[in-house]
Amino acid sequence: MPSYLSQLLDDIRAAHRADDSRGEKPEPDSLEDHFREVDRWTSGDAEHALSYYCGLDAEAFPPHDQLREKEVKKICDAFTAMLHSWGFYVDLPDGLPLHREYQLMVGLLDHECTPVNTGMFVFDFCTGYAPGCELKEFCPCLEIWEDEG
Repeated sequence: MPSYLSQLLDDIRAAHRADDSRGEKPEPDSLEDHFREVDRWTSGDAEHALSYYCGLDAEAFPPHDQLREKEVKKICDAFTAMLHSWGFYVDLPDGLPLHREYQLMVGLLDHECTPVNTGMFVFDFCTGYAPGCELKEFCPCLEIWEDEG
């Protein structure tokens, strides 16, 4: 394995949430704490880019065309595990090419979000407006838009 790939995978592993206990997130101390967290999440208070929380920078990720498919897969798998440690999940359409998955995941580093202690947040990359969707021809709403058009 090339050294840059080993270093990147180490960096991704180091970016896991420090208190990650694989699904055993601490419960809020009280009902008030729970509602405070919900209010913070819904208001967008204290939102930062994902890179702020995990410490990874998109610039550290090489362009997908400089990587072999096997390397892209390793990076995507490691990145997915890191996201799960923060309570974030990705929902990608079937058939999406691996290089697009890689680009979308790396793009999440610049996406503003708020980690939560309970529950999860899912990135699905679809705005519901197929003509401008970053999933392009893989947008799950595309069929609906084409039927209406």
